[in-house]
Amino acid sequence: MSIFDELQTSLQEAIEIKQGKAQASRITRHEVADVKAIRAKLHVSQAEFAEAMGTSVDTIKSWEAKRRNPTGLAAKVLATIQDNPAFFNELASH
Repeated sequence: MSIFDELQTSLQEAIEIKQGKAQASRITRHEVADVKAIRAKLHVSQAEFAEAMGTSVDTIKSWEAKRRNPTGLAAKVLATIQDNPAFFNELASH
């Protein structure tokens, strides 16, 4: 199946879900990480954490204040750091 066919199939499935004709077959959810607790455990500043995560200090502040939640790859990376704090050092070294 080509990428076009896969996208077309996914889009059709999304339309059917939106119209109530089908239910989602796969839902992925990540627990929202406590960014402030993770950062405190690592003993790093917001600036150091932002640099390692490849984001801005303002984004880190928003996550810590719960004004915004990390999504996508950021949520996965935070979950990995939470489970394996040594991963942060690896991330920060690149």
